[in-house]
Amino acid sequence: MNFNSILNQPEYQFLQTDFHLKNNLILLGISGSYAYGTNNEKSDLDLRGIMLNQKSDLIGMTKYEQYIDDKTDTTIYTFNKIIHLLLDCNPNTIELLGLRPEHYIYLSKIGEELLERKSLFLSKKAVYSFGGYASQQLRRLQNALARDSVSQTEKERHIYNSVKNAMYEFLTRYQKIEEGSLKIYLDHAVNPDLESEIFVDINLIHYPLRDYRNIWSEMNNILKDYEKIGKRNKKKDDDHLNKHAMHLIRLFMMAIDILEKEEIHTYREEEQELLLSIRRGDFQKEDRTFSDEFYKLLADYEKRLELAAKHTSLPDEPDYKAVEQFVMRVNERVVRNEI
Repeated sequence: MNFNSILNQPEYQFLQTDFHLKNNLILLGISGSYAYGTNNEKSDLDLRGIMLNQKSDLIGMTKYEQYIDDKTDTTIYTFNKIIHLLLDCNPNTIELLGLRPEHYIYLSKIGEELLERKSLFLSKKAVYSFGGYASQQLRRLQNALARDSVSQTEKERHIYNSVKNAMYEFLTRYQKIEEGSLKIYLDHAVNPDLESEIFVDINLIHYPLRDYRNIWSEMNNILKDYEKIGKRNKKKDDDHLNKHAMHLIRLFMMAIDILEKEEIHTYREEEQELLLSIRRGDFQKEDRTFSDEFYKLLADYEKRLELAAKHTSLPDEPDYKAVEQFVMRVNERVVRNEI
């Protein structure tokens, strides 16, 4: 596919005519299966990009954050919006900093400067933003497809791991919880209908009620998701399930790259055949569940991610100060009409 011709196609004219986009675009790239090297004849083309904030966003009263065109599967984030997502090592946006050169359709000077600073955004947050998301979603998929063959104890462990991953995010959004004050763990069930059960020990003193409410709500939503997921996935066809599983394994691969190599590789050249084999359904059995080989593959990647997280030299947090200096320089130029 000739990606360079996209800007000239009629359906993408909004990139040049929309008030927020025209003259403000600094990066436009391929996203989705084409960016990962896992596309097939059914794949649609997704685009992701970055635009500068308007002066009114920075010193006025407006707050515009992103442009979405559903017809072309295009999402363009404002500069300030994507900076915050990149600092969290958000999987859907950090991949924009690791595309193949030919997968960038447009790059301005500021876009190039952003790519030159991509290492500033890398931190141990990738363990939970990539690995945590992949682990949670794949466990939900496993729970749905193997609900009749996986024991209740194993299903409870899936939920436990999802909650545990979510608890890491609580540390960044809510008032700090002292170590040991909020503890979740698996033990023999009190509920007579269960074999094992998740328990919680809580010892909070002078803790904000609203933060506690939000934490409890998020835990409750994870439980509700697991209760609904089995019914919801019954309606998904095999292509969708296999594609879902493929992309989740890919997330583990990218997280390991970030932690081990301190690099972002969106295109999975070395693992391309493995990922495509998952997408083709090579790991799916006739009853639509996945084979033992697939679960072994998953376990291997989970172990690799755990080791990578333990031995990585990445900092706990990204370089906020250096990123802030860059953002200030860019936005100051916008305010001064120098761009």
